Amino acid sequence: MTQPVTSTAPLAGVRVVSIAINLPGPAAAARLTALGAEVTTVLPPTGDPMEHYAQPYFDEMHVGQTIERVDLKSEDGRGRLDTLLAETDIFLTSSRPSALKRLGLDPTSVSGRHTQVCQIDIVGHPGEAAEIAGHDLTYQAGAGLVRGGQMPATTIIDLAGAERAVADACAALVERARTGRGCHREVPLSDLADTFARPVVHGLTVPGGLLGGGLPVYAVYAASQGHVALAALEPHFTTRLLEVLGISPEDFSRERLEETFAERPADEWQKWAEEHDIPLVAVADPA
Repeated sequence: MTQPVTSTAPLAGVRVVSIAINLPGPAAAARLTALGAEVTTVLPPTGDPMEHYAQPYFDEMHVGQTIERVDLKSEDGRGRLDTLLAETDIFLTSSRPSALKRLGLDPTSVSGRHTQVCQIDIVGHPGEAAEIAGHDLTYQAGAGLVRGGQMPATTIIDLAGAERAVADACAALVERARTGRGCHREVPLSDLADTFARPVVHGLTVPGGLLGGGLPVYAVYAASQGHVALAALEPHFTTRLLEVLGISPEDFSRERLEETFAERPADEWQKWAEEHDIPLVAVADPA
């Protein structure tokens, strides 16, 4: 949910121009808007693919922004973008470097014309590998986050990339305040996938791992209706869980918890957990 922007918002007065389409860029622009920035999203004449396959989501991410449709392949279009960049603090992109270069929008060209601009380029892979094609699914798959041939539940790398882009944008503003010039930051989505895969690499979330079902107090259980997610990881939560369930440490087991949670519906268990300060919720049905 987008929050109202006030003059005391952290990025009040910061001007952003985004030519980033699909998901990471718009999600980053939405976050910058929520932080108080004045965001202008520049779309191609054909629009953003998100408009066609997820219009409500597209609308949600562009609340509070100015949207302009500009043909950057035309001289007039590039001139309009340059007019915007002349008064811009943050320039957000999500195109391959070769495409930006053809349009005269690579960091070297932009900084040569607009020294104040902090350019944030969301790319698939870092450095010279930035030309390699990819999307959230391929980044997750390459990092070992796609299991059992199942599609991911959400586009976590795209959304994490958006948050990283916002963090780098804020860092770039700090650097500009120190140096007096804009700067360039690259946000490789494949690096985000590697970061998110670290719990897997270190065995935390693999099947049977500490956070992958190995602990009875950190697991999903079937209720009489639905399922519950229990995360009583810390010792004091485990102790309270057993006390309020009336289970002695000697009688504690995964099987005992399975039997107990199967006695009541998931929504009742959630109310019970809230009353007893236990980290447990009913598993929400997929939207």
